Parts: sequence; structure tokens; C-alpha cells
Amino acid sequence: MPAMFIRVDMTREVAGDRELANKLAEVCPVNIFAQAPDGSATIVEENLDECVLCELCVQAAPPGGVRVVKLYDGTVLER
Repeated sequence: MPAMFIRVDMTREVAGDRELANKLAEVCPVNIFAQAPDGSATIVEENLDECVLCELCVQAAPPGGVRVVKLYDGTVLER
């Protein structure tokens, strides 16, 4: 089932960075990010609607690395 409230975008550089993938998995309070067996970051689609819009993932990534798009009004959380 697709997310109803948000979409999370991350760059290929962020997704492919093992250290950053681990950091994203650690900082997200609702487990939207996970680390794949190859060490890359993945998004756990079924957890997207649990997002509390805390922006911890946005702040943990380099500028432009992670964006949270609010599907209900089109605003974007990014740095």
C-alpha cells in the first residue's frame, strides 16, 4: 500500500553510503530507514505513514541528501 501522507527521497550518494545508512536507521524513531544486507540505505515503505516529521533524517544527511515531501500539501522538509 503506498504512503498517504509523505514520501521520502534520498540521493544515490546517501543510499550508497554505509555509514550514513546506519546513521539514518539509528536516528529515525519510527524505523523508516533500514540498512540492506549490502550496507546501503533502504526505505521501509510500510512505515512511511508513521513519520512524525521530526526532521532527524534530514539533519543527519548532507544538504539535499534526504527530503521528506508532505503529499497532502506539497511542502518539503529539506536542508
